[in-house]
Amino acid sequence: MDDLKKRALAAHEKWRGKIRIEPVARATTPEELSLAYTPGVAEPCLAIRDDPSLSYKLTRRWNTVAVITDGTAILGLGDIGGVAGMPVMEGKCLLFKEFADIDAVPLCVGTRDTDEFVSTVANIADSFGGINLEDISAPRCFEIERKLKAACSVPVFHDDQHGTAIIVGAALINAFRLTGRRLSDSVVVINGAGAAGCSIGRHLMDLGAKNVVFVDKSGAIVRGEAYESPEHAALSLISNPEERRGTLAEVIKGADAVIGVSRPGLFTEDMIRSMAKDPVVFALANPTPEIMPDRAVAAGAAVVGTGRSDFKNQINNVLAFPGIFRGVLDAGATDVNAEMKKAATSALVSLVSDDELSPDYVIPSAFDRRVVKRVAEAVAEAARRTGAVRDAIR
Repeated sequence: MDDLKKRALAAHEKWRGKIRIEPVARATTPEELSLAYTPGVAEPCLAIRDDPSLSYKLTRRWNTVAVITDGTAILGLGDIGGVAGMPVMEGKCLLFKEFADIDAVPLCVGTRDTDEFVSTVANIADSFGGINLEDISAPRCFEIERKLKAACSVPVFHDDQHGTAIIVGAALINAFRLTGRRLSDSVVVINGAGAAGCSIGRHLMDLGAKNVVFVDKSGAIVRGEAYESPEHAALSLISNPEERRGTLAEVIKGADAVIGVSRPGLFTEDMIRSMAKDPVVFALANPTPEIMPDRAVAAGAAVVGTGRSDFKNQINNVLAFPGIFRGVLDAGATDVNAEMKKAATSALVSLVSDDELSPDYVIPSAFDRRVVKRVAEAVAEAARRTGAVRDAIR
């Protein structure tokens, strides 16, 4: 790990940025200059003035996404500020280009004020075809996304929430295929009720789960209790139908699956042994999971997933966001709605055949080049089916 850190720092110093801008048009002759800039550029300007939707045909907006953070939840580093988060945003832009041929622009907004952040992003949103929110702390991220969805005419997608949820949903459905379970009949415990955990639970319920139990540092979220977080209060009304109470160790007993989006070392072997037979364990804390895979398997886990590339069943957001935005941009979508997210999950599920399905393979590899195409097609079709597309291309 120390060697990797040194090599990563040296590589970033060499690269001096992981992306760059390259021209499509040329400006090497007077004729080229007159077409790309003055006087010819006046014509597309006037056309867009009369019909703003033409900005998707006459500019690079049709294939451009903004990757935006306030720096309050950068990877596992916490609130380190927007400028310090720039390498992560550049990395995300690199993945957009490498996996889906989407041009992405990293933007770090220097404010912790929710309304100021929303106003800043809303005022620049029409420069892009979509907004990817990244590494924003909970619970502010819920309010920020909600307000931006209302304020922007382009799709707004918080990847830490929804990208993670889409991939976890696919991996869990396939793990349940393998262990002979159905999502609708299973008890799923989610440890960590932050941005990712809340979204994972909501998405699983959209997919048909009926018994999802959220656990935060104070214990199980349950109806009838008072919660400072509006998101937790809302979740208490739609989850935990058996009203399980207590700590993680108490509520995990008999559960079919546990999903950790919390911190290292929280799952013990005794907890895994107390679950139902052949449980599914997704320990997604990074870089150190809630329990190491070998310990989980030794305690009886049938399927284990982590966020790491050096273990099997990596829950990696690159399986979702490039294909989602490729589909969004191709369809001219105005939103990323629940049906589009469900379609993305179904596409990922379909990429693991019955013959391939095994305890070590319940989700495709991040480098499976079928993923972006399959997810993009599913998302675009769902956008059109649900009417979540621009009027100009309906």
